[in-house]
Amino acid sequence: MKDTMFDTDMLTTTPSTTTPSNVPGQAPRTTVIGAGFAGLSCAFDLARAGHDVTVLEAAPTVGGLAGAFDTEGERLDRFYHHWFTNDLEVMGLIDDLGLSDQVVTNPTNTGVFYANKIFKLSTPLDLLKFTALPFWDRIRLGLLTLRARRVEDWRALEHETAADWLRRLGGDTVFRVVWQPLLQGKFGPYADSVSAVWFWNKLKLRGGSRGKGGEERLAYLKGSFARLAETSAAGIEAAGGRVRTGAPVERITRAPDGTWVCSGPWGEVVSDRVVATTALPLIADMVQDWAPAPYLDQLRGIDYLANICLVLRLDRSLSSTYWLNVNDPSFPYVGVIEHTNFESADSYAGDHVVYLSKYLPHTDELYRMSDDEVMAFSIPHLQRMFPQFSPDWVRRFHVWRARWSQPVVSKHYSRLIPDSDGPQPGFHVCSMAQIYPEDRGTNYAIREGRKMAARILQDSPAPVPDPVAAPVGATAQA
Repeated sequence: MKDTMFDTDMLTTTPSTTTPSNVPGQAPRTTVIGAGFAGLSCAFDLARAGHDVTVLEAAPTVGGLAGAFDTEGERLDRFYHHWFTNDLEVMGLIDDLGLSDQVVTNPTNTGVFYANKIFKLSTPLDLLKFTALPFWDRIRLGLLTLRARRVEDWRALEHETAADWLRRLGGDTVFRVVWQPLLQGKFGPYADSVSAVWFWNKLKLRGGSRGKGGEERLAYLKGSFARLAETSAAGIEAAGGRVRTGAPVERITRAPDGTWVCSGPWGEVVSDRVVATTALPLIADMVQDWAPAPYLDQLRGIDYLANICLVLRLDRSLSSTYWLNVNDPSFPYVGVIEHTNFESADSYAGDHVVYLSKYLPHTDELYRMSDDEVMAFSIPHLQRMFPQFSPDWVRRFHVWRARWSQPVVSKHYSRLIPDSDGPQPGFHVCSMAQIYPEDRGTNYAIREGRKMAARILQDSPAPVPDPVAAPVGATAQA
C-alpha cells in the first residue's frame, strides 16, 4: 500500500446540520487529531463500532514516529522499531488486522561499548564475563536487575531519581560504568532528574521478553512498522471512517451548540467529540483561545526531547550485535542498532541497515546540522568504534528528525500528567506523555488509544455495523 491511498485533498468537512449527533439513527461523530498509533487504534475501534470518525494528520503519511521510507527492497522504518514478546496490545491489533503471519520473532544480540571495547551482554553468562566491572560488581549488577523486577508498586519509587535509586541498588561503580552513561546519553541535561519509575519499567519490560536460555527475544513486522499503521488506516476507511493526511490542525473550538470544530488551512471538521493525540504543547496551541490558563500551563509543563536518527545502508555488516548500548560519553549517539542482524539484509536488496540514534534538545547543534553535516560528523566516531569501517562502505544514508520524541519523566510525574478528559465536555487527550508508569511506545500507545475508544463507546454507543472482515490486510497491500 502506498501512502497516497489516503485523502490529502484540501477540504471542508462540515455536516449540513450542526446539531449534535446524539439523536436516534445518527452515528456519533468523533475527530481524532494525530495518526500515530494512539490515534489510529482509537479511530479503528470507533469506526468498527459504527461511529462517524475522521482522523486528521499533519504529516503526509500516517504512523507518526513509526513512519517509513522506500528502499530497493522492503520499506524501512525511519526510526528503529521492534517490540517485546510481552507487548500484548500490539499483538492484539495485529491479530485484528489479519497480519499475524507477518510477525517474526528472533533472539537478538545485545552489547555495550565501553572503554573502546564492545562487550556482549545478552545472557546471564555474558554478564559474568563483563570484565568492565570487577567480579563482585557483576554480581551486584545481576542482583540489581532481579531486585528491580520484583518491585510491584511503582508509587514507592516516584520520590526518587533513577540515579539515586540505581546507586542505592548497585553501588557507585556499577552506576558509573553501566547506568550513568545510558542516562546521560538518553536524557542529556535531564539525566539527573529522571524518575526511578522510568528506569524501573525499562528493566521490568526487558526481563519479561527472554527465552529459556535467558536470551532476549524481540518481534518485528515484516515490511516495516509503518505497514501496521497503514493497515490500521485502511481498516478505518473500510469501516466508513476517513483518514486525512496533510491536514494540520491549528485550532480546536467549541461551537455554541456544543459541537467541536477542528480547523486548519485545509478547512474544518465538525464533530461531537475530539480526541487529541499529539504532543501536549501542540495541543495547548490548538486550544489556547478558550482553555483556562492552569490547563494550558499543565499541557506545557512537561519537557520533551527531540531525536535524530542516522540510517546507514552499508555494503557489509558492522558487527554481529543487534543492539549496542553506548557507555562512552564522548560518542555522540546513545545506541547503534544494526537492524539487519535481526531482519535479513536480503529484505533490503542486500543492504546492511544500521541506525545511530540520539535523544537531545531540539536546540542542540547536532539536531540543527544538515544531513551531509551529520554524516561527516559521524564518520570519525564510527571509525573509532569500528576501526575497520570505511566511508566507502556506505551505499546510501538518511537522516530523520523528530521534535517531540521523548517526554522527560521526572519525579512525581503522575502529578504532572493531564487527565484524559479536558476542561470542556467532549474534549479528550490521549498522548504518549500520559503513558505511565510505562514509557511511551507502540504497545502502550495502542493500549491507550483502544482504552479511549472503549470509554467513548460506553458514553455514546452506536449501532454496530457488519464486522470488518479479514480483507482489511489485503486492502492495505493493494
